[in-house]
Amino acid sequence: MPESSSPASTTPDPTTSSAESTTAASTSPTTPAEATAPKRSRRGRPGYDRETLINKATEVFVSRGYDGTSMDTVARELGITKSAIYHHVKSKEELLHLAISRGIRALDSAVETESLRENVTALERLQLAVRASVVILIEYHHSVTLLLRVRGNSPLEREALEARRNIDAKVRALVEAAIAEGGLRSDFTPGLITRLLFGMVNSITEWYRPSYPVDPDTIAEAVTTMAFQGLEA
Repeated sequence: MPESSSPASTTPDPTTSSAESTTAASTSPTTPAEATAPKRSRRGRPGYDRETLINKATEVFVSRGYDGTSMDTVARELGITKSAIYHHVKSKEELLHLAISRGIRALDSAVETESLRENVTALERLQLAVRASVVILIEYHHSVTLLLRVRGNSPLEREALEARRNIDAKVRALVEAAIAEGGLRSDFTPGLITRLLFGMVNSITEWYRPSYPVDPDTIAEAVTTMAFQGLEA
């Protein structure tokens, strides 16, 4: 999945001056009331707490491509200064790590949970894992999209690829168990079935938008029904 890239703009950020003016104003002498008031956490900056920053930066990385996005671009898109970003993270790479980690953790946790589910067949565990993956992909749409675009161009990206391979291995183990139990056709290899299943799931990142007029549970049901009707033994 090629990643779109746009050269970072060098246009001065029109929001910088006003934001810096605000910062400068805050350095004026404090009033007695301010001096005695409890100190606020710096992470509680209105509208740009850490979670908001990660969410917005993830959207920018997806729309512009990580390599084509500078911290200047992120700051301009968010309407804040770079110093406000560096208040929360040390670098653009750390921002990428935080953005991707959300999707990885959610997917891995879901597949792991369904893999360990008791008193159900391997085929049922696999179906539940696929269904949960669809719902998470929609919930963490931008994070998973970013994860799927990683190509291993840095240690961080190679770490993300390794995490993807670990998730794939868990799904493949479920496929192998389902075939062994007789729940899935045995004339297709586990590797092929795994790739086709998650090819369908991952394609959702290409077309799904929050405005899509079908709820996530219905999409998950459609994917699992269509996939397994052709695979069940």
